[in-house]
Amino acid sequence: MNFKGCVYKKDDFSMNYKVFYNENNDNLPLIVYLHGAGERGENISHLYRHGIPKLINEGREIPAVVLAPQCPALCVWDNIVDRVKALIDTIVKEYNIKNDRICITGSSMGGFGTWSMGLTYPSFFAGIAPVAGGGMSWRCAKLAKTPVFAVHGGADDVVPFIYSKLMTDAVNANGGNARLLKLDGLGHNDGIDFAYRNTEIIDWLLNMRRNNFDYVPEICEEMF
Repeated sequence: MNFKGCVYKKDDFSMNYKVFYNENNDNLPLIVYLHGAGERGENISHLYRHGIPKLINEGREIPAVVLAPQCPALCVWDNIVDRVKALIDTIVKEYNIKNDRICITGSSMGGFGTWSMGLTYPSFFAGIAPVAGGGMSWRCAKLAKTPVFAVHGGADDVVPFIYSKLMTDAVNANGGNARLLKLDGLGHNDGIDFAYRNTEIIDWLLNMRRNNFDYVPEICEEMF
């Protein structure tokens, strides 16, 4: 795959990112990958440590446009969701991505960020695939119309498996469609590597299409 490295700038905020693309990107989906806490900062080569960028760097060809932003050093994805969404909108326009074929995934801190992006923009993504993540389960009714495929190492002692179970259980309790794949015996980093290398998570993302763009209210919005 081809790639380019760029810097997203808005007011006093800046964020590195890489875009991986094919020779012909017509009708291809967009997959957004959010990295973990250790890849934050300014060294963009750190994006290749885990997940989808690591696989691409090893030679994996993915029939999609892949966006991999780099979270600034003193931030976490959860507190810059609006900046990430603005960058996604820029890439969607640049590569003529259809609005029903935008998916997001991420690992560890990026798994938390994936949940946060899905919950903040519940009518936007065709599917979300958080790996070794977690979030605010009390908001999960907002994901009733967004397919979820979560993956988590059963022996993860950095982000315990229960974090993903609480989230997927809450989505399903509210009528949603959330699948949770438990990787028995795998911990944090090895679970993340196995998730992207050996499960169907990437193919799942490639096949997702959104067909419901109705407005989804924020939890307790009637009280605002």
